[in-house]
Amino acid sequence: MAANKSQGSYYTLSLVAFTVLCAGVYEWSGGMGKLMVLVGAAGIIGSLFAMKGVKPLEGKVALKSSPFAMKMVGAACSLVGWVITLFGMHLTASTAGRITLALVGIAVSLFGILVVLPAAFNKNAIWKT
Repeated sequence: MAANKSQGSYYTLSLVAFTVLCAGVYEWSGGMGKLMVLVGAAGIIGSLFAMKGVKPLEGKVALKSSPFAMKMVGAACSLVGWVITLFGMHLTASTAGRITLALVGIAVSLFGILVVLPAAFNKNAIWKT
């Protein structure tokens, strides 16, 4: 996940802080839970500011930006697939109808992930220069 030691340590700090924050939310009713929320939130904020100061080792990327509209269409297609899957469970009471709507939603989501998004990101790929 990380390119160098400082990136890895800050990433680990953020994972531990998220875990402590979630444990604090779970134990919110007690004093220890509130303390864990504060410690977790401070760890997340600290790791985010620390990660911002880490310099990348890669240098400048030789790619142009991908088309924003295609990225949004792919993300929206994926989201619509999940909406079809989730709300399809409430539209029909039959098992066959629910399975059909779930498969249609998964197909729409996979179309967005496997067809639209790669087309958007490969439009300005480095091997096409």
